[in-house]
Amino acid sequence: MELFNAQGERSVTTNHIAAHLEISPGNLYYYFRNKQAIIAELFDRYERNVDGFLQLPEGRALTIEDKTRYLESLLSAMWDYRFVHRDLEHLLSGDDQLAARYGLFAKRHLLSAQTIYQGFVDAGILRMTPAQVEALAVNAWIVMTSWVPFLCTLGGGEDRGMDRNMLRRGIFQLLALEEGFVTDEARPAVSGLLAKLHAPILPG
Repeated sequence: MELFNAQGERSVTTNHIAAHLEISPGNLYYYFRNKQAIIAELFDRYERNVDGFLQLPEGRALTIEDKTRYLESLLSAMWDYRFVHRDLEHLLSGDDQLAARYGLFAKRHLLSAQTIYQGFVDAGILRMTPAQVEALAVNAWIVMTSWVPFLCTLGGGEDRGMDRNMLRRGIFQLLALEEGFVTDEARPAVSGLLAKLHAPILPG
């Protein structure tokens, strides 16, 4: 994951991975038959990470503190697995099994996002119709999955120098999608969270 994040998945071979680990390629192949198997294992970790936090709390209504927790968890997932977001189209086009898994993952969490946004409606934090909840979930997914490639286009196709604050701005953009739906009672807290998350898109 360290090499994929730093250099891009396409630039890293199994020989590079073995050399980085100071083992022989044959030893690496004993555990992973090819690079696709390594990517599948990393995606499994990413999937379990997201599955773990994109769910409603049990036995209580959602709060602004939950919104902070969701956004910070998304930021950590985007940062820790940024190669997935940056190289997603290439990863899926070269691996039918991974593409099928990702399709199920995306559908599952589009529904999770709708459930969570509806939870904020039920808690009096957002005021939205069911159609608006669905549209917001789709737009949020598009921003989350496209933010790293967007930053790469601003950097001339490279992500060298990308830092966590630049990804934090993507989380700000997610929250900004909700501004028009925030209730009067929740607006001061949401405005404070927006101010906390705001960061430059590019350094300098």
